[in-house]
Amino acid sequence: MIELLVFDVDGCLTDGGIQYGNSDNEEFKTFNVKDGFAIVSWMKLGKKSAIITGRASRVVERRAKELGITYLFQDVKNKKQVLEGILEKEGLTFQNVAAIGDDLNDLTLLRSVGMSFAPADAIKQVCDEVNIVLRKDGGKAAVREMIDIVVEKENLSEEFIKLWV
Repeated sequence: MIELLVFDVDGCLTDGGIQYGNSDNEEFKTFNVKDGFAIVSWMKLGKKSAIITGRASRVVERRAKELGITYLFQDVKNKKQVLEGILEKEGLTFQNVAAIGDDLNDLTLLRSVGMSFAPADAIKQVCDEVNIVLRKDGGKAAVREMIDIVVEKENLSEEFIKLWV
């Protein structure tokens, strides 16, 4: 059973674009509200979520806090190793994890989890190795599509809908 969802940021929760403002600390990213709604809903089911990303950004910290993401790890070089620490703390195995990634730094983690996903615009090497290549691009509700698939495969669709109706 999937208990933990793991998200990459740039290229998955966002379209991969980064905009800089006038000051050194001013960075902009665009997140999709459908992704956020699905993440919040997933956690209302009593499940966990994690962002494990290779870059560090205050914007990501703000979004993670806003959504109530269980774990946030930024500036990560070895994503699988970070996930191992989360699993140990939660008493879970890799089979309890679904993850989404889009580039080479995600491959080791994606190869280890129970369900792996890539946005439609992920690099070919990732698309060739994941369980499911999504129809949506990163930042364009790919994470929502991922969560909908996990919810359906885990037979949680009725509970998921009842959260809001």
